[in-house]
Amino acid sequence: MAAPGEPCTGLRAWNQTEQEPVAHRLLSLCFLRAAGSWAPPMYLCILGPIYLFYIHRHGRCYLRMSLLFKVKMVLGFALILLYTFNVAVPLWRIHQGMPQAPELLIHPTVWLTTMSFATILIHMERKKGVRTSGVLFGYWLLCCLLPAMDVAQQASAGSFHHDPLHHLATDLCLFLVVAEFMLSCLVDRPPFFSEDSQPVNPCPETEASFPSKTMFWWASGLLWSGYRKLLGPKDLWSLGRENSSEALVSQLEREWRRKCSVRLGHSKVFKSKRSGVGAPETEPFLQPERSQRGPLLRAIWRVFRSTFLLGTLSLVISDAFRFSVPKLFSLFLEFMGDQDAPAWTGWLLAVLMFLSACLQTLFEQQHMYRVKVLQMRLRTAIIGLVYRKVLVLSSGSRKSSAAADVMNLVSVDVQRLTESILYLNALWLPFIWIIICFVYLWQLLGPSAFTAIAVFLSLLPLNFFITKRRSYHQKEQMRQKDSRARLTSSVLRTVRTIKSHGWEQAFLERLLHIRGLELGALKTSTLLFSVSLVSFQVSTFLARVSFDRLATFLCLEEVDPNGMDLSPSRCSSKDRISVHNGTFAWSQESPPCLHGINLAVPQGCLLAVVGPVGAGKSSLLSALLGELLKVEGSVSVEGSVAYVPQEAWVQNTSLVENVCFRQDLDLPWLQKVLEACALESDVASFPAGVHTPIGEQGMNLSGGQKQQLSLARAVYRKAAVYLLDDPLAALDAHVSQHVFKQVIGPSGLLQGTTRILVTHTLHILPQADRILVLDNGTIAEMGSYQDLLHRNGALVGLLDGARQPAGGGEGGAHSEATSDDRGGFPGSGRPKHRPERPRPIESAPVKDSTASEAQAQPSLDDPKGTGLTAGEDSVQYGRVKATTYLSYLQAVGRPLCAYTLVLFLCQQAASFCQGYWLSLWADDPVVDGRQMHTALRGWVFGLLGCLQAIGLFASMAAVFLGGAQASGLLFQNLLWDIARSPIGFFERTPVGRLLNRFSKEMDTVDVDIPDKLRSLLIYAFGLLEVGLAVSMATPLAIVAIFPLTLLYAGFQSLYVATSCQLRRLESASYSSVCSHMTESFQGSLMVRAFRVQGPFTAQHHALMDENQRVSFPRLVADRWLAANLELLGNGLVFVATMCAVLSKAHLSAGLVGFSVSAALQVTQTLQWVVRSWTDLENSMVAVERAQDYAHIPKEAPWRLPTCAARPLWPSGGQIEFRDFGLRHRPELPLAVQGVSLKIHAGEKVGIVGRTGAGKSSLAWGLLRLQEAAEGGVWIDGVPITHVGLHTLRSRITIIPQDPVLFPGSLRMNLDLLQEHTDEGIWAALETVQLKAFVASLPGQLQYECPGQEDDLSVGQKQLLCLARALLRKTQILILDEATASVDPGTEMQMQAALEHWFSRCTVLLIAHRLPSVMDCARVLVMDEGQVTESGSPAQLLAQKGLFYRLAQESGLA
Repeated sequence: MAAPGEPCTGLRAWNQTEQEPVAHRLLSLCFLRAAGSWAPPMYLCILGPIYLFYIHRHGRCYLRMSLLFKVKMVLGFALILLYTFNVAVPLWRIHQGMPQAPELLIHPTVWLTTMSFATILIHMERKKGVRTSGVLFGYWLLCCLLPAMDVAQQASAGSFHHDPLHHLATDLCLFLVVAEFMLSCLVDRPPFFSEDSQPVNPCPETEASFPSKTMFWWASGLLWSGYRKLLGPKDLWSLGRENSSEALVSQLEREWRRKCSVRLGHSKVFKSKRSGVGAPETEPFLQPERSQRGPLLRAIWRVFRSTFLLGTLSLVISDAFRFSVPKLFSLFLEFMGDQDAPAWTGWLLAVLMFLSACLQTLFEQQHMYRVKVLQMRLRTAIIGLVYRKVLVLSSGSRKSSAAADVMNLVSVDVQRLTESILYLNALWLPFIWIIICFVYLWQLLGPSAFTAIAVFLSLLPLNFFITKRRSYHQKEQMRQKDSRARLTSSVLRTVRTIKSHGWEQAFLERLLHIRGLELGALKTSTLLFSVSLVSFQVSTFLARVSFDRLATFLCLEEVDPNGMDLSPSRCSSKDRISVHNGTFAWSQESPPCLHGINLAVPQGCLLAVVGPVGAGKSSLLSALLGELLKVEGSVSVEGSVAYVPQEAWVQNTSLVENVCFRQDLDLPWLQKVLEACALESDVASFPAGVHTPIGEQGMNLSGGQKQQLSLARAVYRKAAVYLLDDPLAALDAHVSQHVFKQVIGPSGLLQGTTRILVTHTLHILPQADRILVLDNGTIAEMGSYQDLLHRNGALVGLLDGARQPAGGGEGGAHSEATSDDRGGFPGSGRPKHRPERPRPIESAPVKDSTASEAQAQPSLDDPKGTGLTAGEDSVQYGRVKATTYLSYLQAVGRPLCAYTLVLFLCQQAASFCQGYWLSLWADDPVVDGRQMHTALRGWVFGLLGCLQAIGLFASMAAVFLGGAQASGLLFQNLLWDIARSPIGFFERTPVGRLLNRFSKEMDTVDVDIPDKLRSLLIYAFGLLEVGLAVSMATPLAIVAIFPLTLLYAGFQSLYVATSCQLRRLESASYSSVCSHMTESFQGSLMVRAFRVQGPFTAQHHALMDENQRVSFPRLVADRWLAANLELLGNGLVFVATMCAVLSKAHLSAGLVGFSVSAALQVTQTLQWVVRSWTDLENSMVAVERAQDYAHIPKEAPWRLPTCAARPLWPSGGQIEFRDFGLRHRPELPLAVQGVSLKIHAGEKVGIVGRTGAGKSSLAWGLLRLQEAAEGGVWIDGVPITHVGLHTLRSRITIIPQDPVLFPGSLRMNLDLLQEHTDEGIWAALETVQLKAFVASLPGQLQYECPGQEDDLSVGQKQLLCLARALLRKTQILILDEATASVDPGTEMQMQAALEHWFSRCTVLLIAHRLPSVMDCARVLVMDEGQVTESGSPAQLLAQKGLFYRLAQESGLA
């Protein structure tokens, strides 16, 4: 270097005529000094204005003038003064006539300018609220380089006496810039006035300095806490506004709508905004007119582009440093080959390689951090859009998308779409990498480099073909996954019906068959992946499959917001409801279901709607709600609307929140409503009163109680219009009369409101103001009761068909979830020791003024706030146990595990030999410009490469095939564990939680675990190769490998302890999201009818935010581990290069190249060994959760090897109860007790009683859905406990009140076990009067039933269930109010048909309606779980006991 104060002389680095090593030309001290002089000013001149503009646009509140700021400013002014002095000195010397080099004036002038600019930036940062600056951190770091070189030069030259002033100025400059650099590592105080309120546990990132943010050290506190103790909700950071679900979903939705409006012009949705004054909830969230893939993609780009582009910039900079490492390495090899090169060149190159590797690590981790945050935000936004779409799906769309399909979308497709973000840059960056690599190859090999390009281009068609085939199999896998999820959801929701018929095995076989097809597609896809050579970008192409599925769902048909004109209440209006020439259909493809409807309902009118099954009664209410597609005509409804569906929908929350339904809590009004709906006495018996959790689908309530609660929800609404779809059908006679009188009737709570009541209860028709008779989708007649009687028209025909002028109140016990029959709460229904006065509602604590606040703001601190009141999701603690790994490996199989390890060992040995052979080739002497044995070296090298490729393919294929095998077995075990669980398990466990196990957790087992295991094995064996190579070349490096390995193990232990806990918490919180999603899907009609989309959406946002509170620390912990591990690996590279410099005299360049290149791989290899292991452990949590249900109690065996029943058992059908009693849970009292009676073969016995008497519990005990707590049951002299469950249940037929259809063909629904011919099925359909209807369906018996979401009415479904029962032909038949959903005329015909088909069978008829049991040979009257009366109907009437009182309430006595 030139002396101080003198220009650089002898710049041989710029002399192109002399042949010198590149290291000498590029590492000249003068060149380095020039770079150190100009790098800081250029850096600040480029980034400074951009940074100033950014903080001007995004500034916050100003900071107080802290001591840190004052010191920074003092140092800044000191530097300005110093460089002013450095400028003045040369000027003074020039003025004195002493010549000065230009650089002595230019350099301090430029630095003076940039120092002034830096000081201005410090001041502006305070004004804009910037507490730590990355730009100035980098600037002060660069500024340290030149003064450090100058000080080192001065110290080595010893020239202080020649120019002491300059030496002092240089030393002072170094001191000041180092001080500024150290201060830039600190963080300033928070703003004086904060715009945002401080959260309870703020994220420490806001308080972190720039180095801490770069290295993610700010997350160390959480990791250390997770290592020392179990993490709880209070340990998690509060979620920032930028990551909240509401903000993200709103941004994406707003951009999507804007893009759609640009593309489609004035769409009908935006017209609906300008037309009418309807509530904003009636507007659809998404537009279904055309494919929205393009607008959705552009909207996503518009919202998240800044984060993505910033991450891409970090990646590009990281790649620049990544490519600088091999260039520096080539210079290092030149140094090793040049024996005359000075030693400081080797030290400098080692330091530069270390710094480049560290900078590459830091920028790459910043890229990963921003992409992971982007993935988290995109996932939240897309799931939010899916949820909003769920709330507006039309009935036709719900047929094509079941709740399980939605679960697959949010659990699998959204996950795959977000994961593809990481690989988006792989679509263009590899081409730049290829060009750079080609340039390097051209420098090394010359024209031979074209060979590599030719090989690459020749392989592209193969990889594109593989990608296309993988895409096809991916679609097939997702299609089968949807089918499996849909069937799984149906099975879980109808498990009581399936178990009562003994159909578990049949459905398990169907599910496993679909699962086999799914795994077959997965195996083919993964084998293609093993062949692929550009797998890094395949994921991006495959993500299109998931994106297309999401776009297809988001573009499904929605409820037409213009289907109903919802006008505000106007007292002067005459008609509340008006329909003019209305024609309606369920979807655009289906034919109209209502024709020419003209209807006007005035204020305060009670309109009763009657008609036969399938006449369109429920469709009329749907049309008034705007749920049907309006083909023509107009519909107008004035005022607010409340709706009571025929099948009650109940939320998984407390009773008071179900009744209030997101409205303010009014205790006096709530008490009045519960009393009118006959719920007051039931609430008094509940453990927590109105705050008692009632479970998913109302599992703790009887069918009647659920319908009463549904009615109470509507009454509490205080609406202007009430649409009531046969709410009396599930109630017994007494409750039915009470509800009609106190609520619906002329003197009830709803008097003065407009009421439309769909009913089959004909005796209440005289009390209706008007009666509308529907027949085949048209209005047959309409008028008052007396007018219609005088006309002698359709109404008279219905009354004649009923064969009686008036029937009892309709009712029946609910089959799928009956608490009267299960005793969900101690003493629920009619307890023995009931308090004399019902407990007032005020006695139960009320936490909030509104019943909706608890749901709108759930918290991990109170899991009940999430709605999971029926048993919380299990969360284990600590690291994943070794038994979990062993169970997975056992599922893979020992032979395949051993085979995989051998394959990996062989391919890694081939890789090591190939690298070592290449190093020997490089050291071959050159004779006459050529190396000896070139052909041999080349052939052996190529052979080793082929062996490695074959071994790698075989080993990867073995891992993927083993993973598929393990996944299939784990799924089968999970399915078996759940199917063998007793019915009480399903009553306590939300379906959404189980679906999450079958969707998200199993997808992790299918895809993530094999991929993580493959990575672990590749990097673990690679680490062995690297360690062997380094130890052979430079044995001194072994000293550094062992400490680094210990450090890696320490980091891994610290990370895994926290990461596994976060993974479990994330899965548990996501189960809440899934449960709420499925619950909202099922109740979307109620949500729209009550106009509560806003509160439900707010609850979804709150649940997602709780999930995000776990997801964000987890991704930060991942970056913390990756950044620190890579830096440790970089340390090994540095040690290896230093050892090579020390051993330069004893090492060849080829061996050093092999050693250091292997050490360079340690940076990635060691990191990925640990990260793959930790990722694998995190993914193994899914196996752990899939095995959660392996140890729960199971029901009795399905079949016994030594069954006491004969093949034709039961031949007679005699049933004997001997002191029988049962309880539904061990902690509950007996629901049935002391029942001793004998039912003779072929006898028809009716079972009656009030709600909660234990009627259905007796039937469930007969089917062993609930095991006897005392006594027993004998059938034809055989104890039922000596018979397998399937044997028992297959010999008994039960027709429940709730009709159940499964996804599949109509024939499959009627004949699940394929035991009957088509002729027999048609005969059964003819008996139930559905032959003509089925013949009109497309495909007839092969008509595909989507399940519960179809166009069939409840009555038609019930008739299909009757036909299914007729085909079973068992000796014992249980009717659980099976005809409650059909009109009276059809009911009488069905009773006659049942008499004919089951004339010789033993029939147990459970009924609320006494007319149904009047023809029974014997009637059992139950009360409080006991049989209080028994005898013929005539005998019981004569006794004037409980049966007589029930008959009086029904109008029969």
